[in-house]
Amino acid sequence: MKQLNDVKDYLLSLQNRIVAELEHLDGKAEFREDAWEREAGGGGRSRVLRDGGVFEQAGVNFSHVFGKQLPPSATKTRPDLAGQGFQAVGVSLVLHPNNPYVPTTHANFRLFTAGDEDSNPVWWFGGGFDLTPYYPFAEDVVEWHETARAACEVLGGDTYDRYKKWCDEYFFLKHRNETRGVGGLFFDDLNEPGFDKSFEFVRSVGDSFMRAYAPIVKRRHKHPYGDRQRDFQLYRRGRYVEFNLIYDRGTVFGLQSGGRTESILMSLPPQVRWEYDWHPEPGSAEEQLYRDFLRPRDWLAESSAA
Repeated sequence: MKQLNDVKDYLLSLQNRIVAELEHLDGKAEFREDAWEREAGGGGRSRVLRDGGVFEQAGVNFSHVFGKQLPPSATKTRPDLAGQGFQAVGVSLVLHPNNPYVPTTHANFRLFTAGDEDSNPVWWFGGGFDLTPYYPFAEDVVEWHETARAACEVLGGDTYDRYKKWCDEYFFLKHRNETRGVGGLFFDDLNEPGFDKSFEFVRSVGDSFMRAYAPIVKRRHKHPYGDRQRDFQLYRRGRYVEFNLIYDRGTVFGLQSGGRTESILMSLPPQVRWEYDWHPEPGSAEEQLYRDFLRPRDWLAESSAA
């Protein structure tokens, strides 16, 4: 598929730009780079920052893998493609900040192709970004969703509403009956608008990620905090681990397709804790997070009505 190289070039550029912006934001640490090869075909470029001034751990990974047979996770909703050859190119990132008042965030952007590359392969884009705050700041969430909505103007119509809803539904921990965070955008199987328009949309969302996240980091990373806030951050990180290991499609696909385990699991936080039957103190900021933030909400409509 000739357009795959265009997507690959964009994603490599996006990785470079995000890494440069994050190093500037952090002000202390730099990313380590590891190039890797996959035995069955392809490889990638992993970049990870540790023990920075702002980020405890930040990973921004690029991969381009291919093979003779799609793994089960990729054919679950497309059983007709079972046994087909494939290519997958993507960028995935997870940022775990030091300060509990700065949210964790995740984003990924990818293109899959399946079938005969010399004829008419099936292709689709997927990706999006989402925000996982530990403390409740409505202005941060509204600004995040405003940027997400603006990124969707490329396709227009109800694109933002559909992909915002999909994000709320996808990043939901059924066994906890709560969302992982405050959502954003999630899309998959995107091909209906045609390749050029779909790719334009992916670029719009990818280019908007740091515009959405950087202002929140700048606003919160110097906020004073103590042991209570740090303990709560580590406890809530446990939900992040639970989601990634139980539900996350990217994690499952990476492991099933023989990707580099270190790169796949860099999404997990470096420190985390669980506590038996913990409940937030009534009237606390932690209770407000559970009550008002860890559920689907129409943040933009509510802010307009306020």
